[in-house]
Amino acid sequence: MDNIRIAVVGLGYVGLPLAVAFAQKYDVVGFDINKERVSQLSKGNDRTKEIEQEELTAALSGRLSVSNDINAIANSNFYIVTVPTPVTNFKTPDLIPLLNASAAIGQVLKKGDIVVYESTVYPGCTEEDCVPILELASGLIFNKDFFCGYSPERINPGDKKNKLTTIVKVVSGSTPETADKIKQVYASIITAGTHKTSSIKVAEACKAIENAQRDVNISFVNELALIFDRMNIDTTEVLEAAATKWNFLKFTPGLVGGHCIGVDPYYLLHKSQCLGYNPQVILSGRTVNDEMGRFVASKTVKLMIKNGIKIVSSKVLILGFTFKENCPDTRNTKVVDVIDELQDFGVKVDVYDPHALRDEVKAEYGISLLPELPDLKAYDGIILTVAHDEFKAIDFSFMQNRATVLFDVKSMLDQSLSHGRL
Repeated sequence: MDNIRIAVVGLGYVGLPLAVAFAQKYDVVGFDINKERVSQLSKGNDRTKEIEQEELTAALSGRLSVSNDINAIANSNFYIVTVPTPVTNFKTPDLIPLLNASAAIGQVLKKGDIVVYESTVYPGCTEEDCVPILELASGLIFNKDFFCGYSPERINPGDKKNKLTTIVKVVSGSTPETADKIKQVYASIITAGTHKTSSIKVAEACKAIENAQRDVNISFVNELALIFDRMNIDTTEVLEAAATKWNFLKFTPGLVGGHCIGVDPYYLLHKSQCLGYNPQVILSGRTVNDEMGRFVASKTVKLMIKNGIKIVSSKVLILGFTFKENCPDTRNTKVVDVIDELQDFGVKVDVYDPHALRDEVKAEYGISLLPELPDLKAYDGIILTVAHDEFKAIDFSFMQNRATVLFDVKSMLDQSLSHGRL
């Protein structure tokens, strides 16, 4: 294992923790095409907040280096691809980052090298889409000159308990010997252990269904929220009552965004449809979850009308823009759907989030976040969309004597303080 030299391609939420962890045992080069990202990391600054400055600085002082020059990884022999795999506006897989990364690695690939993919894909993608690119760019032959594997990422952004090394790592390889070697490499840093699958396709499918399962479960409680809203029943109270049974799975309704749950099912859906089968459960779950942002907005507007508030030119404050609490990750945030729907009603919308990176939000979504928490009394409506700790600390008792509508998407507050919640 002493001859392993690792290159991590893509230094985001998945790649950076991986590079730092491996740098404790191996020489590691982290590669990213984003020059600004590389510059920030080289100074010990991780804007994703996944790695503390002290830990990153120590790694950089040791066996980790970062670069945006493809030649920097030319001496590596164990490549790990952790680039984003988003969906297009038409909800189909966007493989451009993955294929570009494969082409880049192909430029420096040598005989005996191993390429491991961690990016979320559909079953078959590694061998059917990525391998041909590696062969074309390198001029080498798959499973003769170089080898591949797949090990699905299981990073949970913002989670300081369930971290890279404490989550069981699924591994696979294009040959039995390759699978064993990949298992050895990962086992050297993963304290929770590894699980080797019989094929790359099985490992790819494993990742796809992990998040599709959560998506379907959440869609069920989201649909319950839509039903119970029409019955004037509090969904949270129903779920709390049902959870007293030992085998009830307690999921909570909400906006389903992020890099995994709101995206991965579309990869499985795409591959299934290509094979002539249209998945009913997965598709219906996605349909329900994608509608929740519009429901939150329209429900808030109805409550404002009920309180005698004129909707056109009214002001609504949205508290929270990231896809989950206490982290800066705004990938595929469904808060955007709430904003768009409110603006269609003629509502003026302000957004405040103490964790989201304002410049990234502006560049990605064209939305200017407020620099600080505004005067809450200046708004006709307030929507709590993300359960940040900072929002839980706000005293909303003043709302009880005002016409201002407070909609609590995450059921953070006592029911007496809000006008509505999922």
